Amino acid sequence: MRLGYGLNLEQTQKLIMTPELRQAITILQLSALELSTYVEEQLLENPLLETQEESSDSKEDVEPTVEEERPKDDKWEVDWQDYFHDQDENRVRQERVVVDEAQRFDPFITGAPTLLEHLLEQLHVQQFSASLFVAEYIVGNLNDNGFLTLTLEDIASETNVSFETAEEALALVQTLDPLGVGARNLEECLRLQLPILPNYPPELPELLKYLEDLAAGRLQRIAHALKITISKVQELADLVRKLDPKPGRSFSGPGDVRYVVPDVVIEEVEGEFIILVNDITVPRLGINKAYREALKLEEGTDTRKFVEQKLNAASWLIRSIEQRRLTLYKVANAIVKWQTEFLRKGIRHLRPLTLRDIAEEIGVHESTVSRATSHKYIQTPRGIYEFKFFFASSTGRSNQNDSNITTDVIKLVLKDIISSENPKNPYSDQKLADLLKDRDMEISRRTVAKYRDEMGIAATSVRKRY
Repeated sequence: MRLGYGLNLEQTQKLIMTPELRQAITILQLSALELSTYVEEQLLENPLLETQEESSDSKEDVEPTVEEERPKDDKWEVDWQDYFHDQDENRVRQERVVVDEAQRFDPFITGAPTLLEHLLEQLHVQQFSASLFVAEYIVGNLNDNGFLTLTLEDIASETNVSFETAEEALALVQTLDPLGVGARNLEECLRLQLPILPNYPPELPELLKYLEDLAAGRLQRIAHALKITISKVQELADLVRKLDPKPGRSFSGPGDVRYVVPDVVIEEVEGEFIILVNDITVPRLGINKAYREALKLEEGTDTRKFVEQKLNAASWLIRSIEQRRLTLYKVANAIVKWQTEFLRKGIRHLRPLTLRDIAEEIGVHESTVSRATSHKYIQTPRGIYEFKFFFASSTGRSNQNDSNITTDVIKLVLKDIISSENPKNPYSDQKLADLLKDRDMEISRRTVAKYRDEMGIAATSVRKRY
């Protein structure tokens, strides 16, 4: 083998992830609220950025953006002297009206209390007792569903009290609203909620001992154990379903999102769909002219280098925000074209759609569509949905027009069929598959069972009424 050094010249292509490109990708993935927060942070970090007032009177009243001032050579270099000069010549500054503080109405949003806050508030209005601080400790150890995660022995040991005091504290917690919190298992949770049911049958507490049999549909075994009829078991089971197996789930968590702001709004006006990118919460950005004198300094000075660096960063930020707006509009427009029937007629007309379909439609890569639609919402005449809702998967084929149909449509039809069945003679999964086939939705029995489980619909034996 011959070893040695040599020089070879070859041409390759590779993508270099520059800080600017990384920032553009980050901005594309942000929702409207996240982008607003991000811009506020950039305004604090970059002194050359400022918010600008927009005038709706005429085009000349709007301050030119950096993108409008860039040369035509695609190098994204900006003649900053001309930019500042044009600002002086063309910008019409609007008078700012000072509003009396007494006349201002800021949109305050009250956060929903967490389960911990709700329970502690009730405890603090209780009369003082020796077990109050133990009760606070218990409340602090409830999970999101309201169940106690410790044993009484652990509580007594951790709080340095007797077992009886811990038991007294737990009894106090279990009287709080919502009923069922502080339970150590599902049976205890439901038993604590029995006072909610007025004049419940005496057999109901005994039925709670057979929850596993009830979930498995072993009604005959329960009827034999309680010495009642199967129809009576079903009657008691209907009462159990009125109770909440997770009493704490209706409360928010510390970091939960309280509301949704759509990133795109679609409205139908005179039969035509209008698309609006909702970035009203994002400040409109411009360049602060106070730093223009620094551009007249000699090349290479630290001050000029700093200003040029911040100017380029500001330029890229403004361009990235504009590109995000344009990409969102293109994606939303493609979705409207693809899902027009859904927007006009409802979910039964939702068509199968993939990221690739939209990417080919607007001429970008699939990853760009994925980033643009990630964790974003779109408001339509049919309601507010996540973007990913419109990327419905397909399954089976319609015998009528040989076009794919979505799983959401099949589930909706399946639910309608089950809701209209005879409860004394419910359909089997095979029968459901046959009925779907009659409606031009051909799927297997196993798929029917899968969809039924995903929708939380019980099996035939459990749905049967006697």
